[in-house]
Amino acid sequence: MQDSWRPRPGDRMVRHPREEEIRPLRITASSPRVPPKNFGSPYLLLGGFALMIAVGTALLLMPFANNQGGMTPFMDALFTATSAVTVTGLVVVDTPTYWSFPGQLVIMVLIFTGGLGIMTSATLFLLIIGQRITLANRLLMRESLGANQLGGLIRLTIRIVLVVLGIQLAGFLVLTARLISEYPLSTAVWQSAFHAVSGFNNAGFVILPESDSLSAFLDDYTVLVPMTILIILGTVSYTVLLDVFGYRRFNRYTLDTKLVVTVTAFLLLLGTGVILVGEYMNAETLGPLSVVSKVFTAFFHSASGRTAGFTTVSFENMELHTNFFITGLMFIGGASASTAGGIKVNTIAVLMAAVLSSIAGKSHATAFGREVPQTQVFRALTVLVLGIFMVFSVAFFLTMSEGLPLNQTLFETVSAFSTVGLSTGITDELSPVGRLIIILTMYFGRIGPLTLALVLAQKEETATYRFAEERVKIG
Repeated sequence: MQDSWRPRPGDRMVRHPREEEIRPLRITASSPRVPPKNFGSPYLLLGGFALMIAVGTALLLMPFANNQGGMTPFMDALFTATSAVTVTGLVVVDTPTYWSFPGQLVIMVLIFTGGLGIMTSATLFLLIIGQRITLANRLLMRESLGANQLGGLIRLTIRIVLVVLGIQLAGFLVLTARLISEYPLSTAVWQSAFHAVSGFNNAGFVILPESDSLSAFLDDYTVLVPMTILIILGTVSYTVLLDVFGYRRFNRYTLDTKLVVTVTAFLLLLGTGVILVGEYMNAETLGPLSVVSKVFTAFFHSASGRTAGFTTVSFENMELHTNFFITGLMFIGGASASTAGGIKVNTIAVLMAAVLSSIAGKSHATAFGREVPQTQVFRALTVLVLGIFMVFSVAFFLTMSEGLPLNQTLFETVSAFSTVGLSTGITDELSPVGRLIIILTMYFGRIGPLTLALVLAQKEETATYRFAEERVKIG
């Protein structure tokens, strides 16, 4: 006998697989609940970074954070906290003299947390306090880390943290072995710890006394070589590092790793060549150095100038064409999911693959025997166009508010947008309006491309239908 039933409020009608009649699917109290959509929203990155900046600003405002006595001016504290969290390195006060040891410690913690990333830091915190990692968290982690699967993300996060700590610890030990001959033990330990963190996270902050960035160690390879290695390791992303050290054979790398390694090496060599040729005879930069020192200094600034912002020679004295080229390198930045900013190496790699494939007459972008999904080509193009639009807009408003030469304004804008931290010396001369513009540029430059990529990834879906095709004239 067929049981009788009546629909109830909340019933969802489904067709029984063996019957023609429609039965209700009742949702009971024991049914699993779907996590709130907003909890897994990429816009959480905006709030997470804003909260870190707010906490850092509050701490840097306190009298104990500076050597001047009294409260730190609000704009100075906000600018420094934003620069540290976004691992930029632009400063409006002299870091080694203005900030006390507690203030420098706050800056170092902000650099470490900001470089590690909101999702990785939040996941580590939830694991420490014993909280469950929800599906919404895992989806956001997957996109922010550039992983291809949901499984094993917690293990991947732990491995990332261990690798990051291991690299910075190794850098700390190498720097300590060198600086212990320059400073007392406690000072050498603190200097080494701060610069190891700042170097790997591509932050560009320096607390060396009486030194313009790393100019005190212009010819000292025992300091500059480990700093260069830290910078490069920090700029290629955690997943690429795990891939490289895990497989150690290029043909076994993922396509993402192959593109990052190839384009990063190309940009390093290209930047070295341009800086070397452009500054070879410049008496204010590379001119007085030996040939070996010129080559290494050019290589160091090719690595640091694209992502980190450490210098051994003044960018104020560089030739105009060299600065213009470095502006382009800064705009590209480092790899996705790394500590570096910019529109990312991956973006340029995908677009170059699309361009070369188009020139070869192919209908899809290919690289290293693999086809790049069309959705990712569109995503890369979106990041590039919006990045150019943001740089143009900021440079326009900064020129209006400050009245500075366009080349200096553009350099400062791209440096802030790509969280590099290089400057031609105008940062501390900016008006309050100019500083606020740079603060917003650093903030959105750090999280904008990632947030945009996550939003686009969430909106990706397989089309159920397509419009009729019609050709458009190009060129």
